[in-house]
Amino acid sequence: MKQKIILITGASSGIGKATAKRLISEGHIVYGAARRVENMSDLEEMGGHAIRMDITNEAEVTAAVQRIMDENDRFDVLVNNAGYAVYGAVEQIPIDQARRQFEVNLFGLASLTQKIIPIMREQGAGQIINISSVGGKIYSPLGAWYHATKHALEGWSDALRIELAQFGIQVSIIEPGAIVTEFTDVMNEPRYAAGKMSGQVLFLRRWLSDKAFDKMLMGMGK
Repeated sequence: MKQKIILITGASSGIGKATAKRLISEGHIVYGAARRVENMSDLEEMGGHAIRMDITNEAEVTAAVQRIMDENDRFDVLVNNAGYAVYGAVEQIPIDQARRQFEVNLFGLASLTQKIIPIMREQGAGQIINISSVGGKIYSPLGAWYHATKHALEGWSDALRIELAQFGIQVSIIEPGAIVTEFTDVMNEPRYAAGKMSGQVLFLRRWLSDKAFDKMLMGMGK
């Protein structure tokens, strides 16, 4: 496998860190980006690179992309993993918190991607991997704002995939369910589900009516 230059956002923990470790171990040049750079020292010990970056900070995003290009002169894979969830009743979540949720889960991601597209287009190749969620296909009580960001990311990614195909740039969507162990990165389709119960939940959402799916969700907590 050809060595690739890879940037993974949200690499200080969870799926991002597990993915970074896996790719470093496979011999790729991996840059992990996160606000908590001190939590990525283990990636550096493995031979990876850590970048302090808040996905909503335009200056930090620009600097991160520039550093990678200065050090490698190419950019092969972008893994948009940074994100978080706000849970609570719609009427109780302050709009500024809801707006911040979109800034991180969608607009920050989009801004970074906009900076990478021209590079990949000039190369005639590249891959953008967006970490969505099973929550981008379903919904659950108290998760309206989180689900809204992931539903938006799904549509945005689908449109982006069509736009960039002509330039040799692949856009993939990953829809994790409940992730407990190492993230699996084997991929053979633009969209796939991974994690505990993800496949079953998507199957039920597809075939159940809204009323039936609502009833199932309400019964899960009993």
